[in-house]
Amino acid sequence: MFGKKIKKVVSIEGMHCNHCAMKVQDALGNLDGVKGVKVNLDKKEAIVTLDKEINCDLIKEAIAKIDFLVTDIK
Repeated sequence: MFGKKIKKVVSIEGMHCNHCAMKVQDALGNLDGVKGVKVNLDKKEAIVTLDKEINCDLIKEAIAKIDFLVTDIK
C-alpha cells in the first residue's frame, strides 16, 4: 500500500528534559521504517510515524540503549 502511514504511541519513563527528548527522538528516528518522531515530555511519550510495520521489540531496544524504559506501545 503506497503512502500508508502507521502511528505508534510509545510511553517512555525516565525523560526529564529537552536533552532526554532529543536522545529519544534521535534513537527512534534512526530505526528503519521510521519517518517521524514527536516527543512530548509532559505526557512522557513519543508519537512515531512509520511507513511500514516494525517489531515493537526494536523500539524497546532502541530506547533501552539510551537508558530509558518503554512502558507501553499503542
